[in-house]
Amino acid sequence: MSVLCLVDGEHYFPVTKSAVDKIESKGYDVKLLLFIGGTEKLRDTNVDIISEMFNKPVLFGQDHSKVPYDLIEESIKEYDVGMVVDLSDEPVVNYSIRFNIATIALLNGCMYKGSDFEFKALEEEDVLNNPSYKIIGTGKRIGKTAVSAYTARLINKDSDFVPCVVAMGRGGPQIPEIVRGDKIHLTPKYLMEKSDKGFHAASDHWEDALMSRVLTVGCRRCAGGMAGRVYETNMVEGAMMTNDLDVNLVALEGSGSAIPPVKADKQIVLVGGHQPMETLTEYFGPYRIKLADLIIITMCDEQICSREKLDDLLIKIHEINPNADIVPTIFRPHPVDDISNKNILFATTAPESVQPLLKDYLEENFNCNVVAISSHLSNRPLLQRDIEENIDNIDCMLTELKAAAVDVATKDALNKGLEVVYCDNIPIAINDEYDLDKSIMNIVYEAKESFNKKD
Repeated sequence: MSVLCLVDGEHYFPVTKSAVDKIESKGYDVKLLLFIGGTEKLRDTNVDIISEMFNKPVLFGQDHSKVPYDLIEESIKEYDVGMVVDLSDEPVVNYSIRFNIATIALLNGCMYKGSDFEFKALEEEDVLNNPSYKIIGTGKRIGKTAVSAYTARLINKDSDFVPCVVAMGRGGPQIPEIVRGDKIHLTPKYLMEKSDKGFHAASDHWEDALMSRVLTVGCRRCAGGMAGRVYETNMVEGAMMTNDLDVNLVALEGSGSAIPPVKADKQIVLVGGHQPMETLTEYFGPYRIKLADLIIITMCDEQICSREKLDDLLIKIHEINPNADIVPTIFRPHPVDDISNKNILFATTAPESVQPLLKDYLEENFNCNVVAISSHLSNRPLLQRDIEENIDNIDCMLTELKAAAVDVATKDALNKGLEVVYCDNIPIAINDEYDLDKSIMNIVYEAKESFNKKD
């Protein structure tokens, strides 16, 4: 494996030379050394003399006071580097600088390794026979499945495409599972029966099938690394199954901040407006943002994400990835069945701060009476409490489709003889400056074009 060593002038050359020799003694091929700082300590910065001393090509950045990120990337590409080894230390590097270096390495398919850390690039299997796009996120609970279902539903209206969704989740099946959302009617009773038989009937591929009415393939995954690698998944097998299905476009849906290990033609990255700014602009936030062709910022309600924060977020995301289209959005509930004249309890994962807004929206747009809203859909004990407090005053349970929606909300409501209606969340651009549907379809047609160029 070809290696790029990042070194500094803080270390004496014989010490650095010994470390480089140790790397090569393990069978690695050190192609060059790149000084990333501390060069003010050097008596001589003559490249030829230093190269002769190390018997390796040596590079310096133009500004010796800054880490030469561009030169690191250029060197990786020019020398076909497979691993970047960091032989530097503070004060030349710190945590933030090292995450920046790691991002560059991983985006270029390299391992980034230090004395006590190692980051591996995402391994992507090229197994699809159809155009594809990924939907990934910078965290959990930012609306990936809602956006995935909306996107599939939008694409399905275009006669050029027959889409399907391959989703992986923490509760997915041992063997990839096909759900014919395009053919079967997924009722609350049907999903509860599935749950009673041991299925995770609220896994993301079930939600995608229910909300989008397209074919889905459910997969599982365990663990998620800092840069999105999973420890174990059967998603590659699930993706390969689509090659034998009557579809011509594949969506690969991530889980939490974990990234599908399948190569796609385009990538949509979701960013949560509620997330701390440093989560997005530091650590591996920039890595995920740089992967994007389209960035959808979700949860941009002022109660969740102030206008000042959103403006700052838009600027910083554009600085990280100036080539990506960016669309800030809000979510609004949309029941999949009629709830007119119903007294409802709405179970959601939305925060309590937007409950008044959601209540008004449901009552104004769907002619119902919202008796109460529970924001505890991801917390079974608190959800159970909210149901018990309100169940005698309602005749309909309206709920998003999450795990507790089936084994708690659906079960309790059906046992009481109440109607259960599932609720989709529709992403809506914050104003007319943005066209979410157009941005999504642009990605789809670009994915098709990119795929066709492979032939």
